[in-house]
Amino acid sequence: MSVKPVPRPRMTATARRAEVVEAASAEFAMRGYVGATTEAIARRAGVSQPYVVRLFGTKKALFSACCEANFDLVTETFTRAAEGLPADRRLAAMGDAYGDLLNDRERLLMQLQGYAATGDPEIRALMRDRYAALYRYVEKLSGATPAELRTFFAIGMLCNVAAALELPEIMGSWPKADAAPPPYGAAR
Repeated sequence: MSVKPVPRPRMTATARRAEVVEAASAEFAMRGYVGATTEAIARRAGVSQPYVVRLFGTKKALFSACCEANFDLVTETFTRAAEGLPADRRLAAMGDAYGDLLNDRERLLMQLQGYAATGDPEIRALMRDRYAALYRYVEKLSGATPAELRTFFAIGMLCNVAAALELPEIMGSWPKADAAPPPYGAAR
């Protein structure tokens, strides 16, 4: 027996679409691209499964929208963090702000699911293009050197893994701006 969703207040298609992306991000975060179903996403969003399909067309398009939303959030976070700061403080502020994003476990896991789904060529292209664009954006916004950028993004990935595995001892007080990263190759 199918359970009908509870009627919800009318909203624009754009608002409903954002609501479905939020629900789908949570479902994909926990179950992955392959494991999540549009039926479970619809239930979580409080809409029908055919409505989800009508909004996005395919599960891949919905997953891609979730990945895009994650990159948009990181870009907006970096923009706000760097706003009004001198160039030499922007990269550290972006790192601090990213550290704060890691507290949202669902968003973190959704980001990692995006990377995990790159066996699909279309998702790989999306993730590659958005990651490269984020890299170039941080470069432009911060004025960082190539070595600083590589370190910034490498540290970000280390923080992703440590946060996902709930291993804060790997990070210590870092990635906060006032804490220096351990030197490469150093034993902890």
